[in-house]
Amino acid sequence: MHLKNSALLVIAIVFLGFSCTSKENDFGSGDDWSEYLGGKDRNHFSKLSQLNLQNVQNLKVAWEYSLPDSGQMQTNPLVVNQILYGMSPTSQAFAVDAATGQEIWKFGDPVSDGASAPRGLSYWKEGDDERILFTSGSNLWALDAKTGKPIVDFGENGKVDLHVGLPEIAQKKFIISNTPGTIFENLIILPVRVSEDADAAPGDIRAFDVRSGKLVWTFHTIPYPGEEGYATNPKDAYKNFNVGAANNWAGMSVDVTRGTLFVGTGSMAYDFYGAQRAGDNLFANCLLALDARTGKRKWHYQFVKHDLWDRDLPAPPNLVTLTLNGQQRDVVVQITKNAYIYMFDRDTGEPIHEMRKIKVPASEIPGEVAAEYQYLPTWPLPFSRQSEDLTVNDLSPYAENKEELLANFNSYKRGLFDPPSFQGTLLLPGFDGGGEWGGAAVDHKGVLYVNASEMAWVIKMKKQEAPTGLAPGELTYNAYCQSCHQADRTGNVASGYPTLVDIHKKYGDKELTSIINTGRGMMPGFSFLPQEDKDAVLQFLKGQEKKEGQAQLGPDRQLVPYKMEGYRKFLDQAGLPALAPPWGTLNAIDLNTGKHLWKIPLGYEPALESKGIKNTGSETYGGPIVTQSGIVFIAATKDAHLRAFEAATGKLLWEHKLPAAAFANPTTYMANGKQYLVVACGGSKLGTPKGNKYVAFALP
Repeated sequence: MHLKNSALLVIAIVFLGFSCTSKENDFGSGDDWSEYLGGKDRNHFSKLSQLNLQNVQNLKVAWEYSLPDSGQMQTNPLVVNQILYGMSPTSQAFAVDAATGQEIWKFGDPVSDGASAPRGLSYWKEGDDERILFTSGSNLWALDAKTGKPIVDFGENGKVDLHVGLPEIAQKKFIISNTPGTIFENLIILPVRVSEDADAAPGDIRAFDVRSGKLVWTFHTIPYPGEEGYATNPKDAYKNFNVGAANNWAGMSVDVTRGTLFVGTGSMAYDFYGAQRAGDNLFANCLLALDARTGKRKWHYQFVKHDLWDRDLPAPPNLVTLTLNGQQRDVVVQITKNAYIYMFDRDTGEPIHEMRKIKVPASEIPGEVAAEYQYLPTWPLPFSRQSEDLTVNDLSPYAENKEELLANFNSYKRGLFDPPSFQGTLLLPGFDGGGEWGGAAVDHKGVLYVNASEMAWVIKMKKQEAPTGLAPGELTYNAYCQSCHQADRTGNVASGYPTLVDIHKKYGDKELTSIINTGRGMMPGFSFLPQEDKDAVLQFLKGQEKKEGQAQLGPDRQLVPYKMEGYRKFLDQAGLPALAPPWGTLNAIDLNTGKHLWKIPLGYEPALESKGIKNTGSETYGGPIVTQSGIVFIAATKDAHLRAFEAATGKLLWEHKLPAAAFANPTTYMANGKQYLVVACGGSKLGTPKGNKYVAFALP
C-alpha cells in the first residue's frame, strides 16, 4: 500500500474513500486520507458517509492544533492509522493524533529552510517501514512516520538536494517543491518550482528511490539532442542559462494498473517574451503520459504552443472512468487556467472531444514570433468567463472610477490568444485561473466540481533598457525584483506583491539574507547570485548602498529585451475587481455528457458584505473535496469560511467562520468511529490576516 500527500489546513468529518471512477487504484480501507488530494487518481473523493445531507449542519469544532509560526498554508493533510501529518507555514512537518489534535512529533528548522507555502507530504510503507517524505527549501526529506526522525540512510542523513541530476547550469539556481511527490512502488516522483524569469532552472521530471534517495530516472522537459522535441526549441536550449522551466509544479497522478504517470507541465521561461526560446517549445505546457517505472514517454499533448501567457497546467490530472456513447472508458481529465476541460484516452492520448483551431494574431513585440495556431476543446464549455466575450456591460457596478476603467478597458487587447502588447492585453481568466492548484474533485458518477476565480490581469510590455550607472545592489534589484515589487519598492499589495519600503525595519539582516537565498511564500529564492550581489541588494533595500561605482550583469545573465511591466490585476480604485461579479464560482459539470449542472458564487467580498452586498463570490485558492454521501466541502475564499454544499444542486448546507482564511483543500477521515473534516487556516493571501491553526470538525 503506497500513500501520499498532505495539505496545510484540514477539515475532518467525512469517511475517506477511493473514487469509484478509478477502479484500478486501491487506496486502502477508506478510513484514511493517505494520498495528496485523496488518492493517486487525485479525485478529492471520499467514500465516507457518516456525514450526510441530513446531519452535516450539526458539524462542530472537534479540535484545533496551533503552530508556533503563522502564515500561508496550502497543505492538504494526510491521515494514516489515526495519525494526521501536516506542514507548518515555514515547512516544518508534524504529526498529531487525528482524533484529538495532540502533537506527536514535529520536525524542521524554519530559520534555515525558509517558508514556501507547502501543499503537503507523501506517505510510503513497506512492512514495518513507514516513511513521511516532504520538501523543505531545496531538500527532499525522509522521516520515520512514527517518530519524525530522519531516515539516516536516505540520501545524506535523511535528505536529498533537489539539484541532483540537473545540468551544471542549474546547480545554483532556485529550485524547491511546494507540492507533494507522487509515490509509485518504491519511487517518489517530484514536482518542482523554479523561477519564472530567464534565470529559471530546467524543469526535468525526476524519480528518486524511496529507500535510498538515489536518482532512478529523469525525463528532460527541455529535450537533449536526439530526443523527441529537440527541434521545437533553439539549439542546445537545455544548457542555455537564460532558457529554463517547462516544469511540473502542481503535482501528478498515477494509474497503478497501467503503470502510467500523468504529468502536466508549465511554460518555458521567460514567461511573456519568447524570442530566446523560438519554436513550439516541447515539452512545455504538455500533459505527459510516462512509464512510471522508467520515465519513458508513452504519449503527450501540448495545450499551448510557445506560451506567452503563463498558461501552466495548474493542477494534477484527474483519472476517471466515464460512460461515453454507451461505453465505459478510462479517461485522464485536465483542468486549465483558461477554464477549459480537456479529456483524453489514457492509453492512446486521443482527445475525447473535437478540437477547434484558433488563428493567433502576430505579436507586435520586436523579435517575438507567436505560434500561428492554438487549439481548444469544443466541449465542455469553459467554467469561467473569457476575455474575448467581455463588453463594457461587464465592468463592475461598484466601481467609483468608471470612466477611467472604461478607457483602460477599451484600450486593451482582449482576444483569446492576443499576444502580450505595449498597450496592454487583458487576460481573463487571469494568471491564477480559472482552474488553479486546488484542482477539481470528481465523484463516483463522473461529475466534476471545480472552483474558479474570475479575476482579470493585464499584461503590458515594455522595452528593458540596459542599465547604466547603477550601483551593484540597485542593478541586481532591477534585474530580479522590480517586476513584482516595482522600481520604487512600493510593491502592488492589491495584486499580492508586498512593499519592500522599510523592509529592514521588519526583518533583521539574517532573516532578509535567508529570504533572498530561499524565498518566502510564493517568492523564489536567488541562491545562485554571487554573495557580493546578495550583500549589495541588502544594502540597497536598507537605503545604505553607496552610489559610487557601476555594476554589470554577470556573463551568463543576458537581459531580456522586453519584459512585462509587472504583475497587475484589473482593479478599481478601491482595490476590488474591475469586472462585475461573480468574482469566484463553484461549478458542477457532468463529464459523461459535458453538461454544466450548476454554477454558484463562492464566497463574498468582506469590504462589500459590510455594506449589505453579498454573493459576489471572491478569488479562490485551494479546492473542494466531495463525498459519496453527496456533499462538497470547500474553504478557499478570503471571507474565511468553510462551507458544505449539496453536490446534486449546489445548495448551501452548512458554513463556519474559521480563525483565518483557509487557502487549502480539506481532508476527511475516520478516527475512533467518527468522521472528521480538517482544514489548514493560514490566511495571508489576498490581504487576509495570518493564521496558524489546523481546525477539525465532527458531529457532536
